[in-house]
Amino acid sequence: MFEGFKEFDLSGAGATIHGVTGGSGPALLLLHGNPQTHAMWHKIAPRLARDFTVVAADLRGYGRSSKPPSDAEHTPYSKRAMAADMVKVMAQLGHDRFFVGAHDRGARVAHRLALDWPARVQRLALLDIAPTREMYRLTDEAFARAYWHWFFMIQKAPLPEQMMAADPEAFWRWRCGAGPAGMTPFSAEALENYLAAFRDPATITATCEDYRASAGIDIRHDDEDGGRKVACPLLALWGAGGAVDRCFDVLALWRARAEDVRGRAVPGGHYLAEENPDLIYQEFHGFFSEAER
Repeated sequence: MFEGFKEFDLSGAGATIHGVTGGSGPALLLLHGNPQTHAMWHKIAPRLARDFTVVAADLRGYGRSSKPPSDAEHTPYSKRAMAADMVKVMAQLGHDRFFVGAHDRGARVAHRLALDWPARVQRLALLDIAPTREMYRLTDEAFARAYWHWFFMIQKAPLPEQMMAADPEAFWRWRCGAGPAGMTPFSAEALENYLAAFRDPATITATCEDYRASAGIDIRHDDEDGGRKVACPLLALWGAGGAVDRCFDVLALWRARAEDVRGRAVPGGHYLAEENPDLIYQEFHGFFSEAER
């Protein structure tokens, strides 16, 4: 899926991070969502690599990255800890400043990365999310029905883990294929990559810890920011008619958390990089190329 890219396994800030890198030019870090891996970028990363040095990494707890043990506050799966992994990995690859393109959970990591390491992140492009704290606080019935897994996966261990592990492939297909596009966004190669990772009970445990952190320690970190905002330019894209579009004023919420925000709803569902890769490639390429003009 990533012809011409090289694999790596590098030490992060408490986890070993797996990923691929390829291309030349300014550095661009791509972060995936749940329950996926870096493979979600396979339809656009090779094209971006014509003009950027692309790094696509598995978040800690996902894919072939390690799954460190957690604690009572879920600190190892805070977005702060997950972002710190990426800062260290990018430095080892020779990139002290870089762009970030991210989806879903990875976009939440990217948000924290831009807040905690503003000197590192030049531009930030986020797919199909509003800020985590605000999504929880503005939850209504429509959002709860669409994002039921947010509230299921934060339940005390091991209940959600046991339920998902009973038939992980069926759970993955049922949840990720629930949108209007069904399973059509996922290529056979990418799907097998996702399912292979999700069959590992350690991955299921880690993903639950990721969500538990989001509902607790991550919100505390957000609150501790006070009025501090993301300083770099931020591009927000989300699926037209999807749950994020229906339930939230995405640009207004991001403008409360970042200084320079642009974006729009685009055709497609939640898995935009796979469902509408040509458009996402064009949006990413144009946005990141602006910094080089």
